[in-house]
Amino acid sequence: MSLPLENSAHASDGSLAEGVDAAIDSALADKRLVGTVVLIAQDGELVYSRAAGLADRENKIAMREDAIFRLASVTKPIVTIAAMRLVEQGRIGLDDPITKWLPDFRPRLPDEGEAVIRIRHLLSHTSGLGYTFAEAQDGPYHHAGVSDGLDMPGRSLADNLQRLASAPLLFAPGENWQYSLAMDVLGGILEKETGGPLGDAVADLVMKPLGLSDTAFSVRDRSRLAAAYVNGSTEPQRMGDEALVPIFDGTIRFAPDRIFDPTSYHSGGAGMAGTASDILAILETIRRGGAPLLSADTVKTMMTDQAGGHMEAQQAGFGFGYGWSVVANPIVAQVPFSAGTIKWGGVYGHSWFVDAKMGLTVVALTNTTLEGMWGQFTTDLAKAIYAGI
Repeated sequence: MSLPLENSAHASDGSLAEGVDAAIDSALADKRLVGTVVLIAQDGELVYSRAAGLADRENKIAMREDAIFRLASVTKPIVTIAAMRLVEQGRIGLDDPITKWLPDFRPRLPDEGEAVIRIRHLLSHTSGLGYTFAEAQDGPYHHAGVSDGLDMPGRSLADNLQRLASAPLLFAPGENWQYSLAMDVLGGILEKETGGPLGDAVADLVMKPLGLSDTAFSVRDRSRLAAAYVNGSTEPQRMGDEALVPIFDGTIRFAPDRIFDPTSYHSGGAGMAGTASDILAILETIRRGGAPLLSADTVKTMMTDQAGGHMEAQQAGFGFGYGWSVVANPIVAQVPFSAGTIKWGGVYGHSWFVDAKMGLTVVALTNTTLEGMWGQFTTDLAKAIYAGI
């Protein structure tokens, strides 16, 4: 399933197009973004699409609507959908302990006690796992050499899971919320259950049923791959073989060429590359109720807070479902979205949201970290969209 895209098609309502164009043009003129593809669907119809800026600044290659982007955490909802299909098929259970598939993955509690991590804990980021980038340089993940799925080309999943399991959990599963490598662990479970690479499972469970072929754990057409940039003092800087980007109290390590290394494990949390139109098609499937992938009841569960309210302490007004955050209270969250909106992003420079009450699905992929994920551009874009509808 894919919505038709016409090059440079714009909304029939001029106010929406004008506002979104202005948000994009401002980010480009201010040199906050190098390039972007923005798609907006309302009630199942594509009402705005634009490729703007440059896919590769140094080689003067214009952005195109079918550009392929390194997706980072836009991978997570896709892998989540694949997992929920297996849940519906009775092949994995939300309350199953993960040791059913990964018997050696037994990280201990901070007090050295044993813990039981279940599938639902991985899906909701309540497992007690964390990310290397979110801890101090002398933290246990750093000492263990854990990859966040964006770096260390050539790392195997077995090796990374062994390193991850050697570090203590941050809390007992289910007792708190922490964004984490849980989806990489879930990817390992999907591989064990399906008997092949995660990429094959995702293709069979998500991509092929929707007729999508541009989004995968490899790049189908390198000529369409957007270069990767990072915020700079005067303009974004192109990433080299490795880039270190400060975030919160830590540092994210990027290795942009990881996507080309067939020996790199398929990171369920960060490893895919793909197009805005593919992501729009997947999210529209969820907005419309899940068919042909999932039942409406499963989608409703996924779009409901599954983190026990624990995310609220870290991000006021938000909960976390399966695969994405959920806007619980727009007033408290200080966002223009309707209650129940699902949203997330990707650290290579992406944001997306589905406001089911407004019939809205929005995908904004950029090639600029971190502006495209949570910079002024994302705020301006959301304001323009809601002002225009």
